[in-house]
Amino acid sequence: MLEPLRQGLPPLDPAAVSDAASCSLPARYEAVGDARRFTRRTLDQWELGDHFDDICLVVSELVTNALRHAMPAHGGHGGHSGEHNPPVRLHLMRWTERLVCAVRDPSQDSPVARDSDDFSAESGRGLFLVDSFSDSWGWHPMAGTLGGKVVWALFRLQPHPGPAAASTE
Repeated sequence: MLEPLRQGLPPLDPAAVSDAASCSLPARYEAVGDARRFTRRTLDQWELGDHFDDICLVVSELVTNALRHAMPAHGGHGGHSGEHNPPVRLHLMRWTERLVCAVRDPSQDSPVARDSDDFSAESGRGLFLVDSFSDSWGWHPMAGTLGGKVVWALFRLQPHPGPAAASTE
């Protein structure tokens, strides 16, 4: 079991965020594709499409883990939930030089990183991939009346060179 981990997570002050977008995802595995499409559209709008591959892989793993491990029985196989309390929610938040992908789910259970030497295994490597492709990641329980937890991954963004730094050929 992993202890709640917040170090490396930027402050969640809405005034400090450059851009933010979120979407509710149904409790079905098809929602992973919805999350990828949402991520593609959002990154393209933010002109961060060149970061799509790594971010999309991490989003896919976080959403898959939420559906597989954090939903009540049968939740990941077509379960239905009310509009007011979506089972899984994807948040993308962008600061000037960093982006955070956060997935909220209804479970209080901490993420569990599996020890596996079998890198050809079909499953069990999700958090290993999140750790490998993001700059940092962690999780924390939700506060107040919102139950569940948030699992997040941080990506450092390289600042775009200004017009003076662009080469002319």
